[in-house]
Amino acid sequence: YAVFCLKKKMTTLPLLPVQDVPMRSPTRRPGPPRHLADLDPAARRVAVAELGEREFRAAQLSTHYFGRLVRDPAEMTDLPAASRERLAGALLPQLLTAAREQACDGGATRKTLWRLHDGALVESVLMGYPDRVTACVSSQAGCGMACPFCATGQAGLTRNLSTAEIVDQVVWFAGETARGALPGCPDRLSRVVFMGMGEPLANYNRVRDAIRRLTDPAPDGLGLSQRHITVSTVGLVPAIHRLADEKLQVRLAVSLHAPDDDLRDELVPVNQRWKVAEVLDAVDAYAGRTGRRVSIEYAMIRDVNDHPWRADLLGRLLSGRLAHVNLIPLNPTPGSRWDASPKEVEREFARRLRAAGVTTTVRDTRGREIDGACGQLAAAEVAE
Repeated sequence: YAVFCLKKKMTTLPLLPVQDVPMRSPTRRPGPPRHLADLDPAARRVAVAELGEREFRAAQLSTHYFGRLVRDPAEMTDLPAASRERLAGALLPQLLTAAREQACDGGATRKTLWRLHDGALVESVLMGYPDRVTACVSSQAGCGMACPFCATGQAGLTRNLSTAEIVDQVVWFAGETARGALPGCPDRLSRVVFMGMGEPLANYNRVRDAIRRLTDPAPDGLGLSQRHITVSTVGLVPAIHRLADEKLQVRLAVSLHAPDDDLRDELVPVNQRWKVAEVLDAVDAYAGRTGRRVSIEYAMIRDVNDHPWRADLLGRLLSGRLAHVNLIPLNPTPGSRWDASPKEVEREFARRLRAAGVTTTVRDTRGREIDGACGQLAAAEVAE
């Protein structure tokens, strides 16, 4: 549900040629090839030495990938010609192949469906604004959380992404941004949100390592600010506490979607394990340890969770907490019984929250015309 677009006509970019790879069962699925972004700087030096090269070549390779956003060995002219193909082949294999691309909002919003090495499909979105550029990335192929109004949740989980498969989505978009792909927007990607396909905290170690690659200073990483990274979760309580212990300054976004356990059990099935009160206790712990306000994500679903009394209950639950509410106009999936709340209902819901002293925003609705809800484009590709 994370990315939306209004009013602008959709542009579907040409379908790129890709080689279909037969899907395998999860137990037999081979892992992705090792990539530079899977490794920390020390491990990169070891990997380069194992290839018979001097260790400082690892920093050169990192500078090309993270600093110059270069992937073509021919452009790595500071590396000996005899070494370029060997180093790039071993440590910069192609992880993502664009299977389909769509654009809207005058080209400022671009969605890409990626085919991975084993045929798995994931989606990510690049969103440009006059003052910033944001990448919304996936952490899993599919999702195992089974939220019934979410296209990805309906598809189920295929597998976790590797650290490098996550990072490479961002680096790819950083390169597109630097080349001026988004008209009227800055030429530097500045923000990343883990709100694409999958539950990030269910792929904890790789997401954490991806955050470090994205925020490590160049040439070790992409050099983004930790404060410009947002990690979304449906409320995996132990993982929220664990993330707080990492002492990172990333923003936490919790997909609550209902203030009462009866409804949240249905909308977010993991609530049957960790109830609303436990999730909000974890929110308090995260905010207390990091000093960062937590975003409470709330998809507005017509006649399901948009009642005035639920707004009042949510206001009481959040009053005094270091949190704000981000109301999300639902992007309905094809054939779904779920629909977006009317605008007047959305406005009244927001008014009641603000009256309770809770800071409330309504998410910019981008992507509706390009199968904006994560999982829709992948579902369409599979259907064809």
